Amino acid sequence: MDVFEEMGELTRRGQAFALATVVWRQPPSSSQPGSRAIITADGELRGWIGGACAEPVVIREAQRVIAEGTARLLLLGTPDQFGGAVPDGMTVIPISCQSEGALEIYIEPVVPLPHLVVVGGSPMARTLASLAGALGWRTDLVDGPDFTTDRADERSMIVVATQGHDDEDVLNRAVAAHPAYLGLVGSRRRGATVLGYLADRGVPQRELDRVRVPAGLDLGKTTHEEIAVAILAELVQLRAAGALPGSGTAAGAAAGAVAGAVAGPGRREPADRPPEAVDPVCGMTVATASSRPFRYDGADYYFCCAGCRQAFEQNPDAYTRKETRC
Repeated sequence: MDVFEEMGELTRRGQAFALATVVWRQPPSSSQPGSRAIITADGELRGWIGGACAEPVVIREAQRVIAEGTARLLLLGTPDQFGGAVPDGMTVIPISCQSEGALEIYIEPVVPLPHLVVVGGSPMARTLASLAGALGWRTDLVDGPDFTTDRADERSMIVVATQGHDDEDVLNRAVAAHPAYLGLVGSRRRGATVLGYLADRGVPQRELDRVRVPAGLDLGKTTHEEIAVAILAELVQLRAAGALPGSGTAAGAAAGAVAGAVAGPGRREPADRPPEAVDPVCGMTVATASSRPFRYDGADYYFCCAGCRQAFEQNPDAYTRKETRC
């Protein structure tokens, strides 16, 4: 139940994460079917899915799942345990040099809900908030004087609909939140006046260029209900096109939440992922931060468990010939 409570808290905070569930085990693995763990974008694991052999592999694969937004089914063991019985779509990853146990783990991305902040108390603002809520978005309706920068972050979408009531002050605070989307409800003439006022007071032009005025798709002369629809339509369109951080498909949402560098076609790796090395004995990938290195012939080697370390210490030359040094 702690895992589910943690999932709820991360979801409320709008953070992307992955849920790993053990769906099968082969003894003597320490895990059990139904064991679950949450893995955050920065590689923190909360819960239980197995011991020291499985954990770093699951963290690494979960970070990839978050970055790509695509679920993955892993079979953790040794390839000769399964032979040709591995189904298509399942990834076999070698683990455990001491135990003959194995695990099947399903890792799925959990994408944060879109967050819309509507600032203003007009009928249009209330309609927009209601429509976004009907889509299941996390929506806040805030009066202009009550809006502060901590009501939004870089994943949020902000629509300023104060419509002449301290537009300049509210928009200035909204710009400071650096949201994924910032729109001002009003005519182009009014928008030019507001943006010019802020530019004269030192707001960087690159920030002002991000403000959409008027917010929403251009539908011509419309009612306030139709203006709300036009704004929501623009937000949906931008998200579906992946034009907003944390938007569009699950992959787009997760990639927006995980800053990273491109590691190949269609793949992003978290920039702050801890350094890893390959265990020269069993071939398992281990996090260097959780393994004490063994220095040999001018290079550091890392191991998933004491058994691999002992085997290496007894005959390092047998393994260094086939191992890529870290």
